[in-house]
Amino acid sequence: MGRIRSTVARANIKLPLQLAATLLAGSSLLSSVLGLIRDRQLNALYYSTYPQGIDAYTVAFSVPDFMFFVLVSGALSVTFIPVFNQRLADGNKKSAWEISTSILNLMAIVTLVASVLIIIFAEPLVRYVVGPGLDESGRALAVSMMRVIAINPFLFAIATVVASMQQAVGRFTFFAVAPAVYNIGIIIGAMAFTNGINLFGWQVFDGGIMGVALGVVLGAIMQLLISCVGLFGLGFDYNFKIYWRNKGFLKILSLLPARSLDQGIDYINSIVETNLASRMAAGTIRAYQQASVLSNVPINLIGVAISTAAFPKMAERLGQGRPDLFKKELQAVLRVIIWLALPVTVIAFFGRGYLVNFIKNGGDVLMASLLGILTVAILFRSIYHISARSFYAQQDTKTPLYISFATIGLNIILAIWFTMGLGLGSYGLAWATAIVSIVEAGILFVIMAKRIEGLFDKVFLHAIARMASVTGFMAVITYTLVSLLPLNASDQSFIASFPKFILIVTVSVVSYVIMSRMIKLTEADPVIARAKKIFFGGIRRVW
Repeated sequence: MGRIRSTVARANIKLPLQLAATLLAGSSLLSSVLGLIRDRQLNALYYSTYPQGIDAYTVAFSVPDFMFFVLVSGALSVTFIPVFNQRLADGNKKSAWEISTSILNLMAIVTLVASVLIIIFAEPLVRYVVGPGLDESGRALAVSMMRVIAINPFLFAIATVVASMQQAVGRFTFFAVAPAVYNIGIIIGAMAFTNGINLFGWQVFDGGIMGVALGVVLGAIMQLLISCVGLFGLGFDYNFKIYWRNKGFLKILSLLPARSLDQGIDYINSIVETNLASRMAAGTIRAYQQASVLSNVPINLIGVAISTAAFPKMAERLGQGRPDLFKKELQAVLRVIIWLALPVTVIAFFGRGYLVNFIKNGGDVLMASLLGILTVAILFRSIYHISARSFYAQQDTKTPLYISFATIGLNIILAIWFTMGLGLGSYGLAWATAIVSIVEAGILFVIMAKRIEGLFDKVFLHAIARMASVTGFMAVITYTLVSLLPLNASDQSFIASFPKFILIVTVSVVSYVIMSRMIKLTEADPVIARAKKIFFGGIRRVW
């Protein structure tokens, strides 16, 4: 047992920013690949044959996810980490662990109550809030599945607190692995539980799409266990107690409402979108959700992963009284995110048919069309995550909240107007999201420029202009490749279409990196150095 703990502790060492960002991006990619496998299975089983059922499955997540995002999620990490780090920087470990155990116990209690309330009120929530357009059978199925998934906020809350502790001290190994494990649980549900569950010869579960809901719960339990393994070596001193007199804990509680409202308002938009989509043709909810998932993959790989890795260091710089270093690191991270997001946005737009084909064998015109619109949000939502965290690092949760109030309100108004007023259907939902992502990033940039003097200096703006010009040249190359390598009737399977897509991506990315290096964009240097090491390192050793 001691050897196992020692091995876990060594694996859970503190990582430098670049390695942490790479690890988080890699784990996000792994989780996305597993999510692709998960969605491909579910779409093959139900999207064409039982669209009402897959819509009900999607609706069932709405309220449990909303409660988790409001009560925990990003609200906790961005309020907990700066205060927790400040205690550790002052050498006050006792107070740091008191804060951790207090937050853990409080969140567990609050989310447990929320889970019970969801179970009790699932029927009216589906009928009047998230799925009013579902038919009777679809509504009944959504209610049943929601009651199963309702335990997720409680399980996720504990896992998130535990993961935030590891993130705060720069230990990302198990924090990074946990989301992938969650998807594995859902895959198990889709592959095994949908066929029924037998124990000792007794049929305890008949199977069907409800088996996927059981897989969701299994994945949440597995994620919690993996997160808890990451506590080894941290010295966490847990007590079943809430330290109400701890000033750091009270500070977090004072910051939490604003960020929780910010998260909740953001997710209210998702509930409104689900509500509106439920009034459209069967399968529309799933189609829009899948297009959103595909557009969110690069946002998570770039914006979320890099911002998550950079946030503790940014908060630490301000805790050290070094706003100059804070600005320098923020500029560098912004440049990297923009440099990465620009080509990905272009590739996702022109290659949207391939991407949809990966999660729905044979593709789907509606999904591809929606994804084409939502690709606009990839760049601006990636920028949003680091921009918002620049405020959180300053322990300012109110400014992003006010911006969210305005932009989410705008999103809801546009979504209702576009879908019901202009009759654009699900395309109206996508256009509303794309437009608001631009507005939100623009507002954040204006406020950041006023608050952090010299953030967007000539050097920064010149670099962004060069990135845009390189992206324009790459767009021509990507469009040409997609035209020369179109999806044919014989290319509908994953195995047939994937090599073509990889070729398109490889040529596009290589051309982008080379052109970036030619016009002296420093963001390309680490990529080229890594490529040289991989492809030519062995040759040098031989010689």
